[in-house]
Amino acid sequence: MISDLVLVPAGEAPLAGDLVVPGPVRSVVVIAEGGSSSRGSTRDRALADAFHRAGMGTLLLDLLTELEKREDARSARHRFDVQFLARRLVAAIDWLEQRPETVDVPVGLFGADTAASAALLAAAERPQRVLAVVTRGGRPDLPYEVLQRVRASVLFIVGGEDETDLGLNQEAAGMLSAPSEIRVVRGATHLFHEPGALEEVVTAARHWFVSHLENGRRSA
Repeated sequence: MISDLVLVPAGEAPLAGDLVVPGPVRSVVVIAEGGSSSRGSTRDRALADAFHRAGMGTLLLDLLTELEKREDARSARHRFDVQFLARRLVAAIDWLEQRPETVDVPVGLFGADTAASAALLAAAERPQRVLAVVTRGGRPDLPYEVLQRVRASVLFIVGGEDETDLGLNQEAAGMLSAPSEIRVVRGATHLFHEPGALEEVVTAARHWFVSHLENGRRSA
């Protein structure tokens, strides 16, 4: 198993990440949350562990630098800048293509909160690399023309008690031309803190990525 603390070049500044490749892999999943959330969160670690057991590599990525996190905590300047976050995800996708252990393998994106919209936008920008997307508790209110460019299969995971998110995810799914599905976690709110909610998210995400990354890279 290869496990590295990495710095991903992303234009403005290098981004901290944890790259884990459990032997030869057929896919790799980039896991990112919006705002000042850290890649060290319990939720993201649980996801990564589940993906490793399924034979996938992972890149746990901080979309903001430490300075940007502090700025964002005061002003929310970055967390709602979907274009900004998407550019950083695209940079990570391109960086993975340069790594010998992840070159030419299909990529999945897991985006939570405001990183959900960024993941969809990044998938639209790199349709030949990104074959599957899972969003959790996000509000993917992107323009129709962006959603129409998404070619990856998309799973929207939404808390059953979060009516606003549910409506926005249903609207986004209706605009996609790519295959999509909405998974409602009953009794869960926006952060999925309720007992059993995180486990349901992990199981659904793992199954989606295994199913939709299994066939390898899409031909050009």
